[in-house]
Amino acid sequence: MKKKKFVSTIEELVSDTPLYHPQRWLQEQGVSQARFFCKLENFNPSGSVKDRTALGMILNLEEKGLLKKGGTIIEPTSGNTGIGAASIASARGYRTIFTLPDSMSTERRNLLKAYGAELVLTPGAEGMKGAISKAQSLLKEIPNSVSLGQFTNQANPAYHEKTTGAEIWRDCPEIDVFVGGVGTGGTLTGVARAILKHKADLEVVAVEPDKSAVLSGEPAGKHGIQGIGAGFIPETLDFDLIDKILKVSLDDAAEMTRSFVRSEGLLLGISSGAALTACLRLLHNPQYSGKTFVTILPDSGDRYLSTGIFD
Repeated sequence: MKKKKFVSTIEELVSDTPLYHPQRWLQEQGVSQARFFCKLENFNPSGSVKDRTALGMILNLEEKGLLKKGGTIIEPTSGNTGIGAASIASARGYRTIFTLPDSMSTERRNLLKAYGAELVLTPGAEGMKGAISKAQSLLKEIPNSVSLGQFTNQANPAYHEKTTGAEIWRDCPEIDVFVGGVGTGGTLTGVARAILKHKADLEVVAVEPDKSAVLSGEPAGKHGIQGIGAGFIPETLDFDLIDKILKVSLDDAAEMTRSFVRSEGLLLGISSGAALTACLRLLHNPQYSGKTFVTILPDSGDRYLSTGIFD
């Protein structure tokens, strides 16, 4: 199909992000021969994989007649889903109100405000549970309001199955191992479902913060790896698809983020560093020799400059 010379809506800019082979970084990490590819989701219009999540859920709510002209979207978010939703909602004429932990970076808050969103901050120690509780209260108070329900809405993983997973299979049918951080679990679930249709022996590896390793059966806790580790197991995560769970520390994720940015010249966020840390453990493991890896690098690093991870 001939590529269009121009697009006229923001929705047309979402998806079809590139796979990247970080050759210099792999060499510096001592795994120069690895078949390792990263999907650069910062190429989406608002800078993260959550553009896909937000678009999929908004379209689904419109199709069901639950989101109509003049409506209000109220959503608990750790940042990127809100940014993606605010971007798309502003272009479609919706009001947006987001509840988020006050531990989220200043850049994320400012990006949300730039799109015209209203913010309600909740205590960081309460994690996403606190933000969800506040959003539920606001939904009862504000007429014609609806939640995207990113932690429960099955349109979340379905859109990733339709787009993210399909793109990975199209571009890298040799994939053996998929590594993904888990926030809502929508990306990991959708990608795994899409690829497992074609490759039954795909290994699916989930990444979570070591301070809030609920997937591993440990208690929820406060952690600094923004974008993953919601503190509970969301309905949008199909836990049965996961073959292995790797825990990553904030220090390791931050160090890996810095090393990748300075090796490859691509400014990425802390959850990308978490995914890269997990991937590197496996790449150094002899049992994975010759395997082809793909991971998601979820967002741009410009929304983390105030956190100190690049100092």
